[in-house]
Parts: sequence; C-alpha cells; structure tokens
Amino acid sequence: MPREVVKSAECAPTPNFFSQAVKVNGMVFVSGQLSRDAAGTIIGKGDMAAQTRQVIANLQAILRAAGGDLRHIVKLTAFMTDMSRAPEAWAVREEFFGAHPPASTGVQVQRLTHPDFMIEMEAIAVIED
Repeated sequence: MPREVVKSAECAPTPNFFSQAVKVNGMVFVSGQLSRDAAGTIIGKGDMAAQTRQVIANLQAILRAAGGDLRHIVKLTAFMTDMSRAPEAWAVREEFFGAHPPASTGVQVQRLTHPDFMIEMEAIAVIED
C-alpha cells in the first residue's frame, strides 16, 4: 500500500520523529496542529479564537499540500487546556465549516507541548485520488 508523507512549507516544520500528515489510499491523517506560524512563532497567546484560526489555517495548508481542503475533513479532534473556552473555538470553527461540520471530539488536557498553547487539533480527511 503506497504511503505518502505530506509536508507544507506554510506550516512550522515538524521534528524528524513525526510527519505533518500521511496520505494512504485517499485518506489523510493530519498530526496535531498547534498555533504556530511557518517560522514556529506562537500565535495568539491567551486568545483562544486567534489560536483556533491559526490551527485551522495550518490544517488547511497541509490539506492543500495533500491535494484537498477543509471540506475533505471527516473527523476532527480538538484538545484544549480549558473547556470553558471551547465556545470561542467552536465559533471560529463554524466560520470555516459552516452548516456541514465534520464529526468531532473535544477533549480537555492538562497541558499541551508549551504552556502558551491552548488548543491543538488533529484531523482525518478523505481525498479521492
């Protein structure tokens, strides 16, 4: 089964031990995306809406590199450090996904990889070859 590693220069590079995404048989598995720009700078410190926008922009860039876009996402998982801030994230999500959102799960976590990160999202997309 052919397996393609997907990379987008529009996102911060990943460490050598994982990929931004992997595409196999039309399915794209996108690793957890954080609120970092292509230079690795944290965007939106303390601002859930700004962080969510950057995370979704990263997902969008990676899916473009895989030959798709946000409409191809079938499953989205969000990890948040404070679920009381979830409505801010969901409002931004709605701007991007509108009336046809993907299946979703929200999980509260104690901490992400840096204390300034408030949200991380991973996605599964289906892009017909």
